[in-house]
Amino acid sequence: MRTRKSIMSLIVAKFGGTSVASPERIQMVAKRLVASKQAGNEVVAVVSAMGKTTDELLGLARAINPDPPAREMDRLLSTGEQVSMTLLAMAIEARGFKAMSFTGRQAGIETDGMHAKAKIHEVHAERIREALDAGFIPVVAGFQGIDPHGDITTLGRGGSDTTAVAISWGIGADVCEIYSDVDGVYTADPRIAPRARKLDAICYDDMLELSSAGAGVLQMRAVEFARKYQVIIHSRSAFSDATGTYIKEATPEMEEAVITGIAHDTSEVKVTIRGVPDTTGVAAKVFSALAGNMVNTDMIIQNISEAGITDISFTCPSADLKRAQETVERVLPEIGAREYDIDEDIAKVSIVGTGMKSSPGVAAKAFSALGESQINILAISTSPIRLSVVVDGAQTAAAVRCLHTAFGLDSDCIFEETQLSAEEIAAKMQKGR
Repeated sequence: MRTRKSIMSLIVAKFGGTSVASPERIQMVAKRLVASKQAGNEVVAVVSAMGKTTDELLGLARAINPDPPAREMDRLLSTGEQVSMTLLAMAIEARGFKAMSFTGRQAGIETDGMHAKAKIHEVHAERIREALDAGFIPVVAGFQGIDPHGDITTLGRGGSDTTAVAISWGIGADVCEIYSDVDGVYTADPRIAPRARKLDAICYDDMLELSSAGAGVLQMRAVEFARKYQVIIHSRSAFSDATGTYIKEATPEMEEAVITGIAHDTSEVKVTIRGVPDTTGVAAKVFSALAGNMVNTDMIIQNISEAGITDISFTCPSADLKRAQETVERVLPEIGAREYDIDEDIAKVSIVGTGMKSSPGVAAKAFSALGESQINILAISTSPIRLSVVVDGAQTAAAVRCLHTAFGLDSDCIFEETQLSAEEIAAKMQKGR
């Protein structure tokens, strides 16, 4: 049994690609980790690949083979995080502190065998605990694990967030700090809604809905894992010491607001099958075929039948569009439909808040606000804590802003996006020596 009487906190700190995009930024991360260690904390780092490394590796693979084997692709992509982890460990050592890097396998991340989107089954964190006990700062490669056959797997885009949460659970960390180029969770994307407010805290359910609706601050699976195992997440900026947003179990204070935030997602497309005979079993044929071809459908709309003919529309991720087209073209003659068309210029805008469950009139207020702004609704879906609408892509920003204002989420301050230059990073490094 480990004793932690003299330890202030046990922290897992995850750093995204922009945080480790250059040697200067890696040095800044090392400085932050060493400062935390000097303050009496035990700290474990989890890192993503540097900058655009993953995209570059994907391009390299497809230049060799347009359809690369999933096993080999995972093995290739895992190298990006391994570069980051070793460089960060070296940077920590250069500051006079002991560090030890770990691949996903060495960190005990066991997954299923689904390449490119593996799920974590077990975390055997003994080696990380041993390294902590020996005074090291462990540095773990995010985004990767090992399957039952001993093959490297990756966890999908944003998978380093999930790695960090899993490690936090595995070692019993007090908090999982997710560092990125944003300073927390906002009531909307502040780049398109400049009056968005940063939240001090948000409950797991609201964060999960925001993530699934398009908010890119945290990976949805990481939030799911955190909720399941009660891991507290602190989303914060890698470029400042300011407090960010805590994602944790709901409290009475957190539930006061009816609406927590507005999310948007421009990565979906709408497919409409026209001239569909309105007979029993037709919709089942269509959506069974789509499911069989691994097409993840989101919203579904069937128009009122006229003369026994109707239209069926559905939305799906743009990444699934090719498979969706193949499926629809195959089933079109089977169901006797006339044609289909695709609208790629759409956006899903979602209102999220646990307070919606006990507050009637949210939908009416949202529809009125959109109507007054001349924004046409193409589709609607609801859950107890989320209302989503599909709008024309060109009206995305207007829809987010009008809903943000309608539900009283606007701040008095205007958000200004800032990026540290190489010179500013160097100056910070010099100041911290």
